[in-house]
Amino acid sequence: TVLGASTVTNVPTSTIVVGLVDFAISFVMLGLLMVWYGFCPGWRVFLLPVFTLVALLAAIGPGLLVTALNVKYRDFRYVIPFIVQFGLYLSPVGFSCAVIREKFGETVFLFYSLNPMVGVIDGFRWALLGNNVALYWPGFLTSVLLTSVLCVAGLRYFRSTEKTFADVI
Repeated sequence: TVLGASTVTNVPTSTIVVGLVDFAISFVMLGLLMVWYGFCPGWRVFLLPVFTLVALLAAIGPGLLVTALNVKYRDFRYVIPFIVQFGLYLSPVGFSCAVIREKFGETVFLFYSLNPMVGVIDGFRWALLGNNVALYWPGFLTSVLLTSVLCVAGLRYFRSTEKTFADVI
């Protein structure tokens, strides 16, 4: 191949870096609003880098997998917006995870935590909002475990198929 293996892997991860810059700008704005309204989040705010790292890993794994599939199957790019929109409805962005846990019980909520973003979003709420939000540790650890598996699987699949990218493109 013309490009080295590390250069090819940098192409899909560059999108994640752009998202991280956007996140940093939004976080600065959030910090300014917290100062403006006199809200102090407490000691848990120091755990935000951990939740940010889990979010990055949750993006890198499936991102590498989708990138490799997109090269191999050209029509796969049309499916991605539907998957993202479906994932948005399955993630607790507009509602609290406590609603799912109270309505369906602990076992269903543990399966719900297989969505890696459930642990990340819950972690951010727990770190920023403090005592009003509880972090369900088994669900968070389930999200972290699945994020790790997706990250390793995405990287392995990407590395195994990147040798044929130049031939396919």
